[in-house]
Amino acid sequence: MVHNMCMADNSFDIVSKLDRAEIDNAVNQTAKELAQRFDFKGTGAQVEFKGEMTIDIEAETEDRARAALEVLKEKLVKRGISLKVLDAGEPRSSGRLHKIACQLKEGISQEQAKKLAKLIRDEGPKKVKTQVTGDELRVSSPSRDDLQSVMALVKDADLDFPVQFVNYR
Repeated sequence: MVHNMCMADNSFDIVSKLDRAEIDNAVNQTAKELAQRFDFKGTGAQVEFKGEMTIDIEAETEDRARAALEVLKEKLVKRGISLKVLDAGEPRSSGRLHKIACQLKEGISQEQAKKLAKLIRDEGPKKVKTQVTGDELRVSSPSRDDLQSVMALVKDADLDFPVQFVNYR
């Protein structure tokens, strides 16, 4: 049997997507723990979503607000969520409460996509092509082995955002 080598390239997309269900679970678990733990009793410690992409943490002292943030981070990690999606601000005083706003980050910025494309071009197999489409990066090559080595390269790279590989074909 003869295989036609002119077939379309194999490809996959590099994305940075949030698992909303797991993040919701982590926030709910954090809220439950803050309500139950002795060291948070009477400190007004709370965690909740403010809109789609912000998690607000508040407590009566900066120390308890920071401790609540640590609980949230612990719950995220336990649920397989990279802490790179969480951009926690500095605690700020608001009346008698201290608040920490945590922004969630999703998608790959143009700058991050360019950095990834350069990494793949410089260190990846020569026949691999990259193309930025919206907030993801399409990687294609005639060779599936080349795609596998690009995945390994990207996994090992020290990126400041989490990535997933989707649409492998």
